[in-house]
Amino acid sequence: MTPQKNIAIAAALLLSPAFAFAHPGHDHTGVLSGIAHPLFGLDHLLAMLAVGLWAAQQQGTARWALPLTFVATMLLGGLVGFAGVVIPLMETGIAGSVLALGLLVALAVRPPLAVAAGLTALFAASHGVAHGLELPALSSPWGYAAGFVVATAALHAGGYAVARNLPHVATPLVRLAGAAAAITGAWLLAA
Repeated sequence: MTPQKNIAIAAALLLSPAFAFAHPGHDHTGVLSGIAHPLFGLDHLLAMLAVGLWAAQQQGTARWALPLTFVATMLLGGLVGFAGVVIPLMETGIAGSVLALGLLVALAVRPPLAVAAGLTALFAASHGVAHGLELPALSSPWGYAAGFVVATAALHAGGYAVARNLPHVATPLVRLAGAAAAITGAWLLAA
């Protein structure tokens, strides 16, 4: 690798926590802000795509159950947060979800459905509660929530579609993407 590439990679890794914590979607304008938040927040973007990638690596019911579990649990977590309940280490849980989901994808782990769904729900709860806590301060909380859910589901579907539609090309790339997400998650935890 050239020194310029090494510098570019190092700069990207150093800046990734700043991108994760300073992203759009907090301007409180409703649906469009809800859509923008997961798309432009590195922590959310990587976790949502990883759920889709991981689901594509599964077999049978798990392929649709994991994204559905994430969205449903995120919504329930959002309601909990909207009620003002704060869970301990919530931001750590979000960064940890990026690390864990990245590792699950990189290693192509296929646990039993109950374990996979439980892990997915745990990760989704942190994301949901964090954003539910923001809802009361928004001018359009339900529009924001709707946009957030739509963007989340679209990112799950995007990750799934990439992994399923290009299986021979995508398998090594999917695992590499998982490793990159895991490294970024570790960096977010350290930041």
